[in-house]
Amino acid sequence: MTIQKMLNIKTAILTTTLSLSVILGGCASTSPANNPVHYKASGDLGTIIERADGAVSIVNTTRRTVEGRIEGLGDLSHASIVYSRDEQFAYVFGRDGGLTKIDILNQNIDNRVLQAGNSIGGAISQDGKLVAVSNYTPGGVKVFDAETLELVVDIPAIYTDENGEQKQSKTVGLVDAPGQRFVFSLFEGNETWIADFSESATSSNATPKITKLKNIGKQPYDALISPDGRYYIAGLFGQDGLALVDLWHPEKGSKHILPNYGKGEQRLPVYKMPHLEGWAVAGNYAFVPAVGRHEVLVIDMNDWTQVGAIPVYGQPVFVMSRPDAREIWVNFSFPKNDTLQMIDAESFELKKTLKPGKAVLHMEFTPRGEEVWVSVRDEDTVKVYNTATYEEITSLKALKPSGIFFTSRAHRIGL
Repeated sequence: MTIQKMLNIKTAILTTTLSLSVILGGCASTSPANNPVHYKASGDLGTIIERADGAVSIVNTTRRTVEGRIEGLGDLSHASIVYSRDEQFAYVFGRDGGLTKIDILNQNIDNRVLQAGNSIGGAISQDGKLVAVSNYTPGGVKVFDAETLELVVDIPAIYTDENGEQKQSKTVGLVDAPGQRFVFSLFEGNETWIADFSESATSSNATPKITKLKNIGKQPYDALISPDGRYYIAGLFGQDGLALVDLWHPEKGSKHILPNYGKGEQRLPVYKMPHLEGWAVAGNYAFVPAVGRHEVLVIDMNDWTQVGAIPVYGQPVFVMSRPDAREIWVNFSFPKNDTLQMIDAESFELKKTLKPGKAVLHMEFTPRGEEVWVSVRDEDTVKVYNTATYEEITSLKALKPSGIFFTSRAHRIGL
C-alpha cells in the first residue's frame, strides 16, 4: 500500500469520526438532561374538604402548600374521599347524593353524578375498577364504573321486619374488603351484607354474590375494617356492644363482642357518636373511643376483650394510630373539641396535650408519620405539627375545613 493510500484512509476515518461526533453532539443537545420533561406526581398530594363552600383544596405535603381548589361539589357536610390506584383521581362522596370524580393533577372535575337523595360515604374496590356509595335515601348501595361513573349495579337494602313485611333500610359502614368485596350494614334491618364481585366478568357487567348476615345487633350505625382486611366491626346504636364479622369465615356469622360497650350511658345523637373508622390498632391492641365517657378503651384483639381504659380530656371522636403505631392521637367532641391528646401505645400513659384551636374535626398523618395535619374548622385553618416534637410547623388557610385525605390512602384497605 502506498503512502498516499494510507493517508487517504486515515483522512476518511477522521472525517467519519468527526461526523459521528457532530451527530452525537446534536443528539446530546436535545437530551432530557438539557431539556428536562416536567412530570406531575401525586404521591405527596392530598385533599382537604371545605364543607361550608362545597369545595376541595388540593395540597402538597412535601412543600406544605395549597396547590389548587375545586368548587361545585355540592353538600360536603359529611363528605369523604377515596382515591384511584394511580392517585390521579379522587372520588368525593357528598351528603346530597353527589358522587364526583376529580382530577387532582389537572385540578378539575372529571365527572359528576347525583346518584341518590342522601348518602353517607363510599369505597373503592380492591382492583380500583368499582366505586360503591352507601345511601340513606333510597336505602341501599350503588356501584359505579370507576372510569366512567356509569351505574354497574344497584343493591337495594330490602329486609324483612319482625312482622314479615319487606322494608328498605339505610345503609351504613360501607368498606372495601379483600377478595373484590364490599361490606356494609343495614341500620333498620340489623344486618350486615357482603357483596362479592370476584366472579364478575367485567366491571361494566358485574353481578355480585350477596351474603346476608342477619340479626347482628340493633341498629348498626357505623363500622370499620381492620387494617389487614380480616375483621369487620359494626357499632350498635340500639344496644350495648359491637358486632364482629370474621371475613375469613363469614359463614360463621356475626359475633357479639364488648357487651359493656356503651353500657349505662345516655344515648347520644348519631352525629355525636364516635367514628368507628377512627379506631387505632397498635400491635395486638385496638384503641377504641368510649361512648359517652371520657376514656379510650384498650381491646386485646386476640380474644376481643377489654383490658384497659385510659382517662382522656373529653369524649373521643377519632382515635388514630401514628403510622409507626408508637403513639395514639385523640380528638374530642363539643364542647371540648379544641384539644388533641397523645397516648403512649406501649405504656398506655398520656404523653402530651395540644390546643390547636376551636373545632378540631380531623387529623391525617403523612405517609410515614413525621407530621400530622389537623383541621381547625372554626378558625378556618389547617395546622401542621411535627409528631416528634409536637411543635407547630406551619398553617394553611381553608374555609371551614373538615376531612383531610392524603393519596397514600389509595394503597390501604378500608380507606
